Amino acid sequence: MMTLPPLEEMIARAHVVSLPMRVKFRGVLEREVMIFEGPVGFSEFSPFLEYGPDEASAWLAAAIEAGWEGFPEPVRDAVPVNATVPAVSVDGVHSVLANYDATHTVKVKVAERGQDLAADVARVAEVRRLLPDAAIRIDANEGWNHEQALAALEALAPYCLQYAEQPVAGIGGLRRLRLEVARRGLGVLIAADESVRKESDPIAVARQDAADLIVVKAQPLGGVRRALDIVTRAGLPAVVSSALDSSVGLRMGAALAAALPELPFACGLGTGSLLAADVTTDPYTAVDGELDLREVIADPELLERHAALAERVDWWMRRLRLAYARLEAR
Repeated sequence: MMTLPPLEEMIARAHVVSLPMRVKFRGVLEREVMIFEGPVGFSEFSPFLEYGPDEASAWLAAAIEAGWEGFPEPVRDAVPVNATVPAVSVDGVHSVLANYDATHTVKVKVAERGQDLAADVARVAEVRRLLPDAAIRIDANEGWNHEQALAALEALAPYCLQYAEQPVAGIGGLRRLRLEVARRGLGVLIAADESVRKESDPIAVARQDAADLIVVKAQPLGGVRRALDIVTRAGLPAVVSSALDSSVGLRMGAALAAALPELPFACGLGTGSLLAADVTTDPYTAVDGELDLREVIADPELLERHAALAERVDWWMRRLRLAYARLEAR
């Protein structure tokens, strides 16, 4: 059972910042996050703006763990990370990849609202042209229905996909798609993301044989220790990813990856390269395609420079109170 620090202490230790993006990601060009200067280290609370208090409370639990309790002991000194290509045009792919110092693995966003399959195929094809030896995975964020997903995977399978992340919504939808993909011999693994972190029972996707692997994120799952427990109980290979975090949040994800007994896939913890600004003078970005486990310290001048507008700070403080109340009620 988590021991909650006093709410007023958390408020006093909180900073709300708005960080500009290099490219639009999840429909935003500014990423708002709350940073805590906790007694054992900096931590982040950054659920996406559309998430309600119940969902946001898990993210707050993760921030409390990181800032007030600390991380479990690591079993490795560094973690490999993938590059991420948002739903940019073909002409923008090269410039996005240029932000990464190593591109052994690339996640490509697909199924963006307002775009069609031709745009997705062209984007993946361009990544494959530029990086013939890279592992390529796609992430649809539940953007397709069953028929659309099958058509997309038929079109994209020739590019040798490592896996397809959450191509359709729901555990039942994933299971149905996975069975049909296998029947057609497409050779594409199915990964569950939203069907893990957004379900009341994050193990259900494994019990129902709906995915080949799971994607786990420290913040949405309530912290590193809870995510480790979910991976253990699921019994499936796991990919550690992030939720468009600042360097502080990415370090929380790295703590999860570093503590997993097995790490068969590169981690989606390279999204710091998509930020045009950060909260630290030494951004937590990969070197030679890996993240080390150094401490990430937010810089007071940068916290002030990127401070959100007063009305946004008020909005985040109300959000903090609501999420905290949900944790208290558990």
